[in-house]
Amino acid sequence: MLNGNPTSSLDYLCQGARLILRPGLRRFIVVPLLVNIILFVIATVALVHVYSDFLEALMQWLPSWLAFIAWLLWLAFAFLLLLVYGYTFNIITNLVAAPFYGVLAERVEMELTGVSPPEESLSQLIPRTLRRELVKLWYFVSRGIVVMLILFVLWFVPGVNIIAVIISALWAAWCMSVQYLDYPADSHRMAFKDLRSQLLSKPLSSFSFGGLVMLGSMIPVVNIVVMPIAVAGASVYWVREIKSG
Repeated sequence: MLNGNPTSSLDYLCQGARLILRPGLRRFIVVPLLVNIILFVIATVALVHVYSDFLEALMQWLPSWLAFIAWLLWLAFAFLLLLVYGYTFNIITNLVAAPFYGVLAERVEMELTGVSPPEESLSQLIPRTLRRELVKLWYFVSRGIVVMLILFVLWFVPGVNIIAVIISALWAAWCMSVQYLDYPADSHRMAFKDLRSQLLSKPLSSFSFGGLVMLGSMIPVVNIVVMPIAVAGASVYWVREIKSG
């Protein structure tokens, strides 16, 4: 039986959105938002160019008698491209803004529980969080290569292309769940492997939370604000389902 509650994920994110608007927490999202805006412009321009080039190449390559399936390929590629867009945007932004998100996660937890995670100076926090981001990055890249190989094979097998889309969506949701729950986990010095085990024990909560974050990351403009909301929402998730458990 699958554990967790998929409906709770939306509640965690809504609570996170309310929390980051509180006076004591707003200042911790200023720098991440500025980083997000800069990367948003770069990533969105790249997305538009890649997509327009693909459409042009598709129409030239596709025989006229197969033109009726062009819209199916268009939809499938658009979805996968948006997944890559949201995934890449998240990974790069989180790598840059990790120290700020780490502090935000701590402050949100203190707001919820009245108890602060173990104290440390910025000179300790910044290198530790950056190291942790690199550990996550290696995890995402090494496993992601295997996932991409599977997707590549499935994409060219007629009739099972939809499976490639489902696998890519599940992988992206898992990555987002791991990415954001790691901020409160790291504040409590939980090993990265142990965090993944905790999330796998509650798959309905974990995949629904990551899926909602991924969906927000795929939508231009919305993805600018979804990340600090996801950090705060992950802290709520941590307090409600992992720390209390």
